[in-house]
Amino acid sequence: MKDKICLITGANSGIGFETAKSLCAKGAHVLLWCRSEEKAKQALAKIKAEYPDAKADIIISDLSSQKEIRKTCSEILEKYTHLDVLINNAGSWFSDFKLTPEGIEGQWAINHLAPFLLTHLLLPALKKSSDPRVITVSSDSHYHGNIHFNDVNLAHNYHGIRAYAQSKLANVLFTQEFERRKGKLPVTICAVQPGLVKTDIGLKNTISFHGLMWKIRRLGGVSPKKGAETSIYLASEAGVKGISGKYWDRCKPKQASKKTENLSDAIKLWELSMDMCGIQNYFGQ
Repeated sequence: MKDKICLITGANSGIGFETAKSLCAKGAHVLLWCRSEEKAKQALAKIKAEYPDAKADIIISDLSSQKEIRKTCSEILEKYTHLDVLINNAGSWFSDFKLTPEGIEGQWAINHLAPFLLTHLLLPALKKSSDPRVITVSSDSHYHGNIHFNDVNLAHNYHGIRAYAQSKLANVLFTQEFERRKGKLPVTICAVQPGLVKTDIGLKNTISFHGLMWKIRRLGGVSPKKGAETSIYLASEAGVKGISGKYWDRCKPKQASKKTENLSDAIKLWELSMDMCGIQNYFGQ
């Protein structure tokens, strides 16, 4: 991993931070994409305290805003010659129905559309790598998910868990459909199940009851360091190259939900995502 450039979203805490720290330790040049500049600087300071020679930069941008994602990616393409690894790690969970300024439900915007758009925008840099990889953090919650094509915002029947499961199913469908559509593009793309992890995802944008339930549920979870192991493995293990379009758990591919075998849904989701992101040609630049 020496001098390989790796971008990780949601890198200031939890799984993202542990992934960033480990890749820095392996010699990678890590770009920490964070929403809060203060938290980003704190995360960077922690990494530098443990690994003084770590190569790491911070990128401040809000993944709920497509306008901001586009602006930030344009700046990344100007600053960095290539990108070896993109880890779509950031995720959110909202108790209450919440729309972004662009009129998109928050979890759908951050958990699914952001990785879909980010991967598209950074393809020019990934194409310049000798071994480009895209890793999207999903969840076994996707087994319980459905894509509500008539109302992906869930405006008429919102529930945080339903919205989360839908977005995580979309992560896997995106990974598999990207693999089917990429042609000769040598990108290894994977979706990851980190397991039940002791993070604060269920505390940041939740009502008090949901926050309490998450505190109880996460007691049975693993540490963020343990939860990051598969992402780190997929980013750094040489043997992973070319094992693409799979759903991974505990550093091994496993069977995704039967719902991901519905090719018409995968195509429909791709086309919907293209429309919602305003993309005309996903692989062409």
